[in-house]
Amino acid sequence: MTALLVIDNLSKRFGGLAAVQDVSFEVKECEILGLIGPNGAGKSTLFNLINGVLKPDTGRVVFRGADITGLAPYLVAHSGLARTHQIVQPLGAMTVRDNCTVGACFGRENLPLSQARQVAEQAAVFVGLGDRLDMPASQLTVAGKKRLELARVLAAQPTLLLLDEVLAGLNPTEIERMIEVIRNICESGMTILMIEHLMQAIMTLSHRIVVLNTGQKLAEGPPSKVANDPVVIEAYLGDPDLAAEFVGALA
Repeated sequence: MTALLVIDNLSKRFGGLAAVQDVSFEVKECEILGLIGPNGAGKSTLFNLINGVLKPDTGRVVFRGADITGLAPYLVAHSGLARTHQIVQPLGAMTVRDNCTVGACFGRENLPLSQARQVAEQAAVFVGLGDRLDMPASQLTVAGKKRLELARVLAAQPTLLLLDEVLAGLNPTEIERMIEVIRNICESGMTILMIEHLMQAIMTLSHRIVVLNTGQKLAEGPPSKVANDPVVIEAYLGDPDLAAEFVGALA
């Protein structure tokens, strides 16, 4: 498979803290690449470097063969790269349809309003919100708002989707449904890079895994290889909140 995204020796410091240190990896077309690591490993910082929220101190971000390092987030979105956020903040007074329309208007195609509305409706239906198009976003449940966040970025028609803990805060039934949506997105031809703390879910979904710890790449490979890497296990055992879940995912 061809590399859609290339992360080349990316580094970012905040004062004396090296949040990301010389991280390199590739995301191949039509794959799901999981990005995992203990709390404070640098995962969210790396996402912010990729989509232009932060500028790296060193290194490059190459997307579809073009250097997008340090581009403004709206330009990154126009290039075909979109992301969700861990803490969802929909436009509460607007309907589900209108929230998704915003994504379509400012996405890869920069669609006019009439076309954007059509794409928005398709995205909402895809994630299971077709019957709530006219509902104010503020009235959605937590699971509904998570789906809306996903629909909004799908309406931007990206080539690469960055998912930041889309399963957080969901109950087991909602997690199963969201996993199915993510699988369907990948099967539609979209490439996914996702951060997730639910080990069982990300080990099941991902074709490959990249592990970060203290800002550095610790391991990379198929889920079975990464899950049984002694260095990775040791890193997770240092985080009591994640240790039990990680070990459970090995079963």
